[in-house]
Amino acid sequence: QVQLVESGGGLVQAGGSLRLSCAASGRTFSNYVMGWFRQGPGKEREFVGYIWWSAYYADSVKGRFTISRDNAKNTVYLQMNSLKPEDTAVYYCAAGGAGGSDYYSSRQYDYWGQGTQVTVSS
Repeated sequence: QVQLVESGGGLVQAGGSLRLSCAASGRTFSNYVMGWFRQGPGKEREFVGYIWWSAYYADSVKGRFTISRDNAKNTVYLQMNSLKPEDTAVYYCAAGGAGGSDYYSSRQYDYWGQGTQVTVSS
């Protein structure tokens, strides 16, 4: 089992920045691919990005968001810059075992955090 706890969400004006953290406990953190997803009001959950040795992003956040991980701290981060109102959502981190085929899909992940709300005002 892996337990994931997100933090760092909040209210920010458009153009601002936030950094989300996701702290993991349980099994060896470095063995897992870590993903970020989000679910806006009235929308389905969507892929934001993931990190293994490198990070990959959805087109909608590329160039604005950066994912990093600190294996010594069992933590993955999502740095969000130039935020837009359409980034408003509950953000979730997720952990998936290595060796999968499609980390852009939520189905690839076995463990999920409870989510943290990000609200971007215009």
